[in-house]
Amino acid sequence: MRVATPTGRRSAFTLVEIMIVVAIIGLLAAIAIPNFNRARSNAQSKTCIKNLSTIESAKHIWGVEKGKSDGDEPTASELYGPDLYIKEEPVCPTGGSYSVNPIGTVATCSKGADGHTL
Repeated sequence: MRVATPTGRRSAFTLVEIMIVVAIIGLLAAIAIPNFNRARSNAQSKTCIKNLSTIESAKHIWGVEKGKSDGDEPTASELYGPDLYIKEEPVCPTGGSYSVNPIGTVATCSKGADGHTL
């Protein structure tokens, strides 16, 4: 016994179904993109703060080893190098620049207003 199947109909998505899928994808993107941007900004800020902390540690070790006191400031060539306290000069992930500052004053980033501070 054979069962007859309709051969004239095609199976396809309707315009309404496609529009619903596009709307759902748009809604998910509207939720995800701001969260992604916030997470990226937060990660960049934390990386900058870590770099500032590394500079501070290197500056204090330099001061102890060289017998320096508050107010003495190391140069970049005294801190950064393959055989020195930091292998290479740290770079702010958002394009800011670091100021080492004298011992007793914390290192700063030019993007300090964006939360890049110790």
